[in-house]
Amino acid sequence: MTVAILVEALTVEFGRFRAIDDLSLAIDYGEVRAVIGPNGAGKTTLLDVISGVSRAKTGRILFDEKLELTRASEAQIARSGVRRKFQKPSVFEALTVRDNVEIGLGGAIDAVARERVDKTLETVGLAAEAGRLAGELAHGQKQWLEIAMVVVSEPKVLMLDEPVAGLTDEETERTSALIRALKSPERAVIVVEHDMDFVETVADRVTVLHEGRTLFEGSMARARADARVVDVYLGR
Repeated sequence: MTVAILVEALTVEFGRFRAIDDLSLAIDYGEVRAVIGPNGAGKTTLLDVISGVSRAKTGRILFDEKLELTRASEAQIARSGVRRKFQKPSVFEALTVRDNVEIGLGGAIDAVARERVDKTLETVGLAAEAGRLAGELAHGQKQWLEIAMVVVSEPKVLMLDEPVAGLTDEETERTSALIRALKSPERAVIVVEHDMDFVETVADRVTVLHEGRTLFEGSMARARADARVVDVYLGR
């Protein structure tokens, strides 16, 4: 498999706090990778550095084996095909569902773009809601709308920060099916999530972070059986 994101000896500090400590990992195209661990483990910080929101003290992150994300701006990173859905849905509530997805395209809306918007709305299960105001949607639907706003740009790396937080069991199941549908050989999907049952349904591999370092990497089933993971995270 081709590596989408390569993290090499990454260290991130905020004052005296070391959020990420000499972290190295590789995420391949075609996989859904979950990044899990206790609060303060460095999960969201990792997404912040990949997306250009935070800067590394040392180390680097390579995208597609050529773009050094640790030196690129947020705009450059987004344009290159690395996109992120944040934890809280931030949709434009006074605009329609379709308008929101069109904004995600970030360009002129021609026939090809409209077709892509239609296809994306179908994929996330919001085609029937296209004309509704985004503010009228249920919480789960807003999560799917924000995923649509990111996916419509056809990113090569899709990062999802707690996509099922606050969702019902039914909404969680639908989100699980959606993430599996978004998986493709040309895309890497990175999921940060606390719901371990959900993680087990979507992740090909999990990386367990603890105090900014990799504690475990492998399947969710193996993570559940790992004494160190149980001790620092799953057993709490």
